[in-house]
Amino acid sequence: MTRETVERLERANLALLARRLDEAVRLAAGVLEAEPDNVAAGEIQGTALLMQGRSAEAVAPLQRAADLSEDPNIETLLGRALANVGRGEEALATLHQASRRQPPFPQAFLELGDQLGAAGRFEEAATAFEDGIARNPQAQVLRVGLAYLHLKRNDRRRARELFAAVRAAAPERYDALVGLGRVLAADGDYAGAADLFKQALAARAGDAVVRLELAKCLLELGRREAGEAELRTAAGGEAAGAGAAILALAATPHGRLFLKPSAAMAFLGVDGA
Repeated sequence: MTRETVERLERANLALLARRLDEAVRLAAGVLEAEPDNVAAGEIQGTALLMQGRSAEAVAPLQRAADLSEDPNIETLLGRALANVGRGEEALATLHQASRRQPPFPQAFLELGDQLGAAGRFEEAATAFEDGIARNPQAQVLRVGLAYLHLKRNDRRRARELFAAVRAAAPERYDALVGLGRVLAADGDYAGAADLFKQALAARAGDAVVRLELAKCLLELGRREAGEAELRTAAGGEAAGAGAAILALAATPHGRLFLKPSAAMAFLGVDGA
């Protein structure tokens, strides 16, 4: 590998990390033009394309890089790209392969479990997560993935146990905090859920989905003014954020039902109402 190639790869990787995705794609493409078998360039280009939502274009560079390297990270990215373009069975085969690599790669099990769960293959998904946990005991992300799978299956007891265990081991994990809040809300403990959602928003104030969940809990608790204030914040004065807020207003016993969409938009303070 020439010094020029190394420098170009470094620049491409920095662009990827800085989310200058067009630049990363262009620099990686330049390397691949000169060195078609450059695994690092294929990984950078495929990753940047995947992050841009260009999964169909990401498949080829990721496939070549995976074939050349047998790298589980690249195979996991390839599995995601294949799933995104509707090649589900190929995606699962690729992810199964990635999950067999040594040393075990936690993200491969996470992606495999998530894809199986999305396909409604819940038992296989649980097995993937459990296998990953057995081989990666410190990978809390897999316990979180399994907990969300149990929540999706409405096994709230098991979901609560897993989320609580992750919170005890890694209290900084945002996904476990939000997940536990969702379990409490599903169980009707709106006060407990609201407290957890407030903690989550203290860490990530811009999470509109969690803010909506907090608003619904407050409305369920009869705290209408506080709940409606959170809904307005979640909508952010934009029409794009208003739909979920309007549904939340109408879905709870202490909410509001508007006969005209324009009235609901005005109530939420959305521009152009």
